[in-house]
Amino acid sequence: MTHVTLDKDSGNQADAATETEEEAPTGPVQDDRFGDITVLLNDEEGWVEVLGDAIPPAAVDRAPEAGTESHIPIGTRDGDHLSMTVDGEPVALAPAKGKLSRRSYAVDVTRDGVAYRLVPDSIACSRLLKDGKHLGDFSSDGDGRVLAEWKEGAEVSPADASVGYALAAAFGTGGQPMWMMAIEAAAELLPG
Repeated sequence: MTHVTLDKDSGNQADAATETEEEAPTGPVQDDRFGDITVLLNDEEGWVEVLGDAIPPAAVDRAPEAGTESHIPIGTRDGDHLSMTVDGEPVALAPAKGKLSRRSYAVDVTRDGVAYRLVPDSIACSRLLKDGKHLGDFSSDGDGRVLAEWKEGAEVSPADASVGYALAAAFGTGGQPMWMMAIEAAAELLPG
């Protein structure tokens, strides 16, 4: 699905693309392996789109009836209200619920029999796994800007990059360790 539409007044798609980019935070980056990649995030309408000349397009869309939470860039972790495509083809998307442990913030995607997982591994970053193999690390604060650092020697396909950028933009990256969350929860219970 593409979220760039023709400008009704002029019929010019370039004008419409500029309007869409102004309405949605964008994260154009220079990827070391895949060149220029643009990430579009519209948290109000609930969609993420990843575009680049060297990668297939990827999109994550939230259903209009989904309830939203402001700390999740796409608005929800409810897989029943989310869909994802890579190169126009639907893929299976399964975000975990996001509770106490870092692992509970994992997001799984299955595409053509290949299993991807984006899972937090530090406060700011998440690692992208493909069939259990570490491809690279992503960081995103949930504002549509995504940075990727590919693991040296990893064989990364253009579709792998599309999946990683889309998931990092849609769900953000990183997570606090459980002990830090427990301390914060306990501190909130203290009278102050």
